[in-house]
Amino acid sequence: MSRTEPWRPQWHFSAHRNWINDPNGLIWLDGPSGGEYHLFFQYNPNGSQWGHMSWGHAVSTDLLNWQELPVAIPEDERTSIFSGSVVLDRHNTSGFGRDGVAPLVACYTGCLRRSEGGQAQELSYSTDRGRTWTPYEGNPVLDLGLRDFRDPKVFWHAPTARWVMVVVLPDDRRARFYASSNLKQWTWLSDFDAPFDGQGIWECPDLIPLPAPDGSTVWLFKVDVFAGHPSGDAGARIFFGQFDGTRFVAEPEAAPRWADWGADFYAALSWADVPVVDGQPRALWLAWQNCHRVAKHLPTDPFRGAMSVPRELSVVREGGREGGREGERWVLRQQPVRELRALRGQPRSLADVAVGGGLVDLQALLPTDSDPRLLDVELTLHDLPADGVVSLLLRHGPGAGMRVGVDAARRTVFVDRSQAGFAPPGDALWPQRRHAPEAFTPGAPLKLRVLLDWASVEVFVGEGEACLSEQILPSDAHQGLALQAEQGSARCDITVWPLRAARFS
Repeated sequence: MSRTEPWRPQWHFSAHRNWINDPNGLIWLDGPSGGEYHLFFQYNPNGSQWGHMSWGHAVSTDLLNWQELPVAIPEDERTSIFSGSVVLDRHNTSGFGRDGVAPLVACYTGCLRRSEGGQAQELSYSTDRGRTWTPYEGNPVLDLGLRDFRDPKVFWHAPTARWVMVVVLPDDRRARFYASSNLKQWTWLSDFDAPFDGQGIWECPDLIPLPAPDGSTVWLFKVDVFAGHPSGDAGARIFFGQFDGTRFVAEPEAAPRWADWGADFYAALSWADVPVVDGQPRALWLAWQNCHRVAKHLPTDPFRGAMSVPRELSVVREGGREGGREGERWVLRQQPVRELRALRGQPRSLADVAVGGGLVDLQALLPTDSDPRLLDVELTLHDLPADGVVSLLLRHGPGAGMRVGVDAARRTVFVDRSQAGFAPPGDALWPQRRHAPEAFTPGAPLKLRVLLDWASVEVFVGEGEACLSEQILPSDAHQGLALQAEQGSARCDITVWPLRAARFS
């Protein structure tokens, strides 16, 4: 597969050709020759704009190197195939298994191909490790007769020994929970909605149990919204709480909280059945690294769209401020999957670099035998004054560069792509500076990890307590690295690892 098109991701997943958006059906499946991670995704087999929604499919043994497979579940004359999830039906509760083989069952939204629409939940199943799929002849399995009712996330809830589905009523900004013994008949359990200061519809829910440091379990509920995100557009909103198999009860909050503060992290979905590593469970997800507002306008043919780096999830209980109230709250930590380190080359480091009064060229940290557009950077800032603003410039060149910075007065970490290359004409939101609020403590050292691919930047603050993800479309003439104090001064320690391209086939 060619990876030479301008702005083609080198270690983020993108399809060989055509449009992709939401990740779907993420699951890890063991097998006689080893396990593999499955990535299904919204896909247009016929072109590089949204349409003809079907499920594309790729597999990987390590979350880095991907083999793209033929379209898994294509649209047909009746329905387009919208987002959903996949489960391994180990006990063959559905009856879809054959010859002792437990089936994979995909539960997704079938959208009627007619002008008035109509959405309901449907099933397909596979007994050959997801290579071929058979639609259930009894589809749909859950139909309320609504125009918009979509994106089922299904999982097995062991304490109640039944399947649970969370699905959304988009215009009502409501999640609805259902239960089933066989994946075919579903019974309503409860609804969840929340105060929200925007008017964006809800999409792509997920409900994830995460182990807390004290050994208890906290549940993370995520839903994507079409408006209200600090980027001015869409984003992934998160809640913490408890789920008893029937009802999700969220902790009180005074303001929306977000999985990512950048403009390009949407429709995140967690992997099912991730194997335990070193005796510890892993929770993993990834998102579409794009935004519907601008995706169709980006000049990346023959492909359009990519996924974020897969991320490991954990939680900590920390002091925080909610709408002026001090108190403890759960904080989501996200880190790039540990497997990414396999792409690292030899590191180069500088310690106690003084930043202030001019540009600090870091070109010496970029090895000449690697691609300077592929980097994993760790930066620790010290002695930032109360009004200081310091930026790391990636893809730096004359009058250009993607800024990842710290604004001490605002207590934020920010990304700024206003001078990072191509911008969609007339789009006022694209060049705005995005801030992750309360991202650090004034006077304390601040650690940032910054991942650079040919067309994206992902920033992880501290231990991953805040993240910012943004697309960039820079010129290949701009390949430098630098530091700049926009205001005040600071000292920093920095380590740069060149990254190799992943394998895609």
